[in-house]
Amino acid sequence: MMIREIDKLVNEYTRWLRDKTILKEIGTAWVEITTPYLDRHNDCLQIYACREGNGFILTDDGYIIDDLINSGCPLDTPKRRKLLKTTLAGFGVQMEGDQLTVHTTPENFSLKKHNIIQAMLSVNDLFFLASPYVAGLFLEDVTDWLECSDIRYTPNIKFTGKSGCDYMFNFLIPKSRTQPERIVQAVANPQKNSADALVVKWLDTREMRSPDAMLFAFLNDSNTNVPLSTIGTLKNWDIKPVPWSQREESRELLAA
Repeated sequence: MMIREIDKLVNEYTRWLRDKTILKEIGTAWVEITTPYLDRHNDCLQIYACREGNGFILTDDGYIIDDLINSGCPLDTPKRRKLLKTTLAGFGVQMEGDQLTVHTTPENFSLKKHNIIQAMLSVNDLFFLASPYVAGLFLEDVTDWLECSDIRYTPNIKFTGKSGCDYMFNFLIPKSRTQPERIVQAVANPQKNSADALVVKWLDTREMRSPDAMLFAFLNDSNTNVPLSTIGTLKNWDIKPVPWSQREESRELLAA
Protein backbone atom coordinates (compact mmCIF):
# COMPACT_ATOMS: atom_id res chain seq x y z
CA MET A 1 0.00 0.00 0.00
CA MET A 2 1.09 3.56 -0.69
CA ILE A 3 0.83 4.56 2.99
CA ARG A 4 3.35 1.87 3.97
CA GLU A 5 5.78 3.04 1.30
CA ILE A 6 5.51 6.67 2.43
CA ASP A 7 5.85 5.66 6.10
CA LYS A 8 9.05 3.79 5.26
CA LEU A 9 10.44 6.78 3.36
CA VAL A 10 9.63 9.17 6.22
CA ASN A 11 11.39 6.86 8.69
CA GLU A 12 14.41 6.63 6.38
CA TYR A 13 14.49 10.41 6.14
CA THR A 14 14.47 10.74 9.94
CA ARG A 15 17.32 8.24 10.23
CA TRP A 16 19.32 10.05 7.52
CA LEU A 17 18.82 13.38 9.27
CA ARG A 18 20.15 12.04 12.58
CA ASP A 19 23.11 10.20 11.03
CA LYS A 20 24.22 13.24 9.01
CA THR A 21 23.98 15.78 11.85
CA ILE A 22 27.34 16.65 13.43
CA LEU A 23 27.89 18.46 16.74
CA LYS A 24 31.01 20.43 17.74
CA GLU A 25 31.74 22.46 20.86
CA ILE A 26 32.68 26.10 20.21
CA GLY A 27 34.35 27.49 23.32
CA THR A 28 32.52 26.79 26.56
CA ALA A 29 29.09 28.19 25.74
CA TRP A 30 28.18 27.25 22.18
CA VAL A 31 27.59 24.06 20.18
CA GLU A 32 27.87 24.12 16.40
CA ILE A 33 25.24 21.94 14.68
CA THR A 34 26.11 20.95 11.12
CA THR A 35 23.03 19.70 9.26
CA PRO A 36 22.76 17.73 6.00
CA TYR A 37 20.69 20.49 4.37
CA LEU A 38 22.59 22.27 1.60
CA ASP A 39 22.61 25.96 0.73
CA ARG A 40 23.00 27.27 -2.81
CA HIS A 41 26.78 26.83 -2.55
CA ASN A 42 26.24 23.13 -1.78
CA ASP A 43 27.61 23.73 1.72
CA CYS A 44 25.91 22.17 4.74
CA LEU A 45 23.85 24.65 6.73
CA GLN A 46 25.09 25.26 10.26
CA ILE A 47 23.32 26.67 13.30
CA TYR A 48 24.59 27.39 16.80
CA ALA A 49 23.03 26.54 20.15
CA CYS A 50 23.63 28.22 23.51
CA ARG A 51 22.05 27.71 26.93
CA GLU A 52 19.52 30.40 27.85
CA GLY A 53 17.99 30.02 31.30
CA ASN A 54 16.07 26.74 31.29
CA GLY A 55 16.11 26.59 27.48
CA PHE A 56 18.31 27.39 24.50
CA ILE A 57 18.81 29.96 21.80
CA LEU A 58 19.45 28.81 18.23
CA THR A 59 21.00 31.15 15.65
CA ASP A 60 22.50 31.08 12.17
CA ASP A 61 25.08 33.67 13.33
CA GLY A 62 24.03 35.96 10.47
CA TYR A 63 25.08 33.56 7.72
CA ILE A 64 22.01 33.69 5.47
CA ILE A 65 21.53 37.48 5.43
CA ASP A 66 25.26 38.22 5.13
CA ASP A 67 25.62 35.74 2.27
CA LEU A 68 22.75 37.29 0.31
CA ILE A 69 24.09 40.83 0.80
CA ASN A 70 27.63 39.81 -0.15
CA SER A 71 26.23 38.13 -3.27
CA GLY A 72 24.65 41.35 -4.49
CA CYS A 73 21.13 40.88 -3.14
CA PRO A 74 20.55 43.64 -0.55
CA LEU A 75 17.32 43.47 1.40
CA ASP A 76 16.90 47.24 1.42
CA THR A 77 13.50 47.82 -0.18
CA PRO A 78 10.18 47.93 1.69
CA LYS A 79 8.80 45.06 -0.40
CA ARG A 80 11.77 42.82 0.32
CA ARG A 81 11.78 43.64 4.03
CA LYS A 82 8.07 42.87 4.22
CA LEU A 83 8.58 39.57 2.41
CA LEU A 84 11.45 38.68 4.73
CA LYS A 85 9.39 39.51 7.82
CA THR A 86 6.40 37.49 6.57
CA THR A 87 8.56 34.48 5.73
CA LEU A 88 10.29 34.43 9.12
CA ALA A 89 7.03 34.93 10.99
CA GLY A 90 5.64 31.82 9.34
CA PHE A 91 8.33 29.77 11.07
CA GLY A 92 8.33 31.68 14.36
CA VAL A 93 11.87 32.92 13.67
CA GLN A 94 13.08 36.37 14.74
CA MET A 95 15.70 38.77 13.37
CA GLU A 96 18.28 39.99 15.88
CA GLY A 97 20.58 42.26 13.89
CA ASP A 98 21.41 40.15 10.83
CA GLN A 99 20.97 36.89 12.73
CA LEU A 100 18.03 34.52 12.41
CA THR A 101 17.19 33.24 15.89
CA VAL A 102 14.67 31.14 17.80
CA HIS A 103 14.28 30.57 21.54
CA THR A 104 13.49 27.02 22.62
CA THR A 105 12.65 24.85 25.58
CA PRO A 106 13.96 21.28 25.89
CA GLU A 107 10.47 20.06 24.98
CA ASN A 108 10.23 21.91 21.65
CA PHE A 109 13.92 21.93 20.72
CA SER A 110 13.50 19.56 17.76
CA LEU A 111 10.62 21.55 16.28
CA LYS A 112 12.40 24.90 16.73
CA LYS A 113 15.58 23.50 15.19
CA HIS A 114 13.53 22.33 12.23
CA ASN A 115 11.86 25.74 11.93
CA ILE A 116 15.07 27.77 11.82
CA ILE A 117 16.57 25.45 9.20
CA GLN A 118 13.42 25.74 7.07
CA ALA A 119 13.51 29.53 7.50
CA MET A 120 17.14 29.64 6.35
CA LEU A 121 16.33 27.59 3.27
CA SER A 122 13.22 29.63 2.49
CA VAL A 123 14.89 33.04 2.85
CA ASN A 124 17.85 31.91 0.76
CA ASP A 125 15.55 30.63 -2.00
CA LEU A 126 13.18 33.60 -1.88
CA PHE A 127 15.81 36.28 -2.25
CA PHE A 128 18.61 34.66 -4.22
CA LEU A 129 18.87 36.23 -7.68
CA ALA A 130 20.17 33.60 -10.12
CA SER A 131 21.88 36.36 -12.12
CA PRO A 132 23.02 39.85 -11.10
CA TYR A 133 21.10 41.16 -14.11
CA VAL A 134 17.74 39.88 -12.92
CA ALA A 135 15.69 42.95 -11.99
CA GLY A 136 13.16 41.45 -9.60
CA LEU A 137 12.52 38.57 -7.28
CA PHE A 138 11.15 35.41 -8.83
CA LEU A 139 8.44 35.11 -6.21
CA GLU A 140 7.26 38.60 -7.09
CA ASP A 141 7.08 37.57 -10.76
CA VAL A 142 4.98 34.51 -9.91
CA THR A 143 2.69 36.59 -7.70
CA ASP A 144 2.18 39.18 -10.43
CA TRP A 145 1.41 36.48 -13.01
CA LEU A 146 -1.19 34.81 -10.78
CA GLU A 147 -2.91 38.11 -10.19
CA CYS A 148 -2.84 39.14 -13.86
CA SER A 149 -4.25 35.71 -14.73
CA ASP A 150 -7.16 36.14 -12.28
CA ILE A 151 -6.03 33.06 -10.36
CA ARG A 152 -7.37 33.28 -6.80
CA TYR A 153 -4.91 32.19 -4.13
CA THR A 154 -3.98 32.40 -0.48
CA PRO A 155 -0.31 33.28 0.08
CA ASN A 156 2.19 31.89 2.60
CA ILE A 157 0.39 28.75 3.69
CA LYS A 158 1.75 26.65 6.55
CA PHE A 159 1.04 22.91 6.55
CA THR A 160 1.87 20.50 9.35
CA GLY A 161 3.35 17.24 8.09
CA LYS A 162 2.91 13.71 9.32
CA SER A 163 6.11 14.14 11.37
CA GLY A 164 4.57 17.10 13.22
CA CYS A 165 6.94 19.56 11.52
CA ASP A 166 5.62 22.72 9.84
CA TYR A 167 6.35 23.67 6.23
CA MET A 168 5.61 26.86 4.32
CA PHE A 169 4.28 26.86 0.77
CA ASN A 170 3.98 30.01 -1.34
CA PHE A 171 0.39 29.73 -2.59
CA LEU A 172 -2.75 27.67 -2.02
CA ILE A 173 -5.43 27.61 -4.73
CA PRO A 174 -8.63 26.17 -3.23
CA LYS A 175 -10.59 23.27 -4.65
CA SER A 176 -13.19 24.15 -7.28
CA ARG A 177 -16.01 22.22 -8.89
CA THR A 178 -13.67 20.96 -11.60
CA GLN A 179 -10.20 20.96 -10.02
CA PRO A 180 -8.70 19.67 -6.75
CA GLU A 181 -6.73 21.70 -4.23
CA ARG A 182 -3.61 23.11 -5.89
CA ILE A 183 -0.44 24.22 -4.14
CA VAL A 184 2.15 26.37 -5.90
CA GLN A 185 5.79 26.74 -4.90
CA ALA A 186 8.17 29.20 -6.61
CA VAL A 187 11.69 27.77 -6.97
CA ALA A 188 14.09 30.60 -7.82
CA ASN A 189 17.18 28.43 -8.11
CA PRO A 190 15.97 25.05 -9.45
CA GLN A 191 19.03 22.93 -8.78
CA LYS A 192 19.14 19.46 -7.22
CA ASN A 193 19.21 20.60 -3.60
CA SER A 194 16.12 22.78 -4.12
CA ALA A 195 14.25 19.89 -5.74
CA ASP A 196 15.26 17.49 -2.96
CA ALA A 197 14.10 19.94 -0.28
CA LEU A 198 10.73 20.38 -1.98
CA VAL A 199 10.29 16.60 -2.24
CA VAL A 200 10.91 16.25 1.51
CA LYS A 201 8.26 18.90 2.24
CA TRP A 202 5.76 17.21 -0.06
CA LEU A 203 6.40 13.69 1.24
CA ASP A 204 5.76 14.80 4.80
CA THR A 205 2.65 16.88 4.04
CA ARG A 206 0.84 15.20 1.14
CA GLU A 207 -0.75 12.53 3.33
CA MET A 208 -2.30 15.30 5.43
CA ARG A 209 -3.92 16.95 2.41
CA SER A 210 -6.84 15.74 0.29
CA PRO A 211 -5.93 12.63 -1.76
CA ASP A 212 -6.15 14.46 -5.09
CA ALA A 213 -4.20 17.59 -4.03
CA MET A 214 -1.61 18.73 -6.57
CA LEU A 215 1.72 20.51 -6.08
CA PHE A 216 3.03 22.76 -8.87
CA ALA A 217 6.69 23.80 -8.80
CA PHE A 218 7.31 26.99 -10.81
CA LEU A 219 10.96 26.79 -11.90
CA ASN A 220 12.96 29.89 -12.77
CA ASP A 221 14.48 29.28 -16.21
CA SER A 222 14.82 32.99 -17.07
CA ASN A 223 18.61 32.88 -17.28
CA THR A 224 19.50 29.21 -17.43
CA ASN A 225 17.99 25.90 -18.42
CA VAL A 226 16.47 23.80 -15.65
CA PRO A 227 18.51 20.59 -15.25
CA LEU A 228 16.73 17.47 -16.47
CA SER A 229 17.61 15.84 -13.13
CA THR A 230 15.52 18.48 -11.35
CA ILE A 231 12.55 17.85 -13.63
CA GLY A 232 12.90 14.09 -13.17
CA THR A 233 13.16 14.28 -9.38
CA LEU A 234 9.97 16.33 -9.11
CA LYS A 235 8.00 14.14 -11.51
CA ASN A 236 9.06 10.99 -9.66
CA TRP A 237 7.23 12.26 -6.57
CA ASP A 238 4.08 13.50 -8.34
CA ILE A 239 5.14 17.15 -8.28
CA LYS A 240 4.26 19.01 -11.49
CA PRO A 241 7.29 20.99 -12.72
CA VAL A 242 6.42 24.20 -14.58
CA PRO A 243 9.36 26.02 -16.19
CA TRP A 244 8.66 29.74 -16.02
CA SER A 245 8.95 30.05 -19.80
CA GLN A 246 6.04 27.55 -20.12
CA ARG A 247 3.81 28.99 -17.40
CA GLU A 248 0.96 29.84 -19.78
CA GLU A 249 0.35 26.11 -20.30
CA SER A 250 -0.77 25.90 -16.66
CA ARG A 251 -2.97 28.99 -16.60
CA GLU A 252 -6.27 27.25 -17.34
CA LEU A 253 -5.62 24.44 -14.86
CA LEU A 254 -4.80 26.87 -12.04
CA ALA A 255 -7.57 29.36 -12.84
CA ALA A 256 -10.37 26.78 -12.98
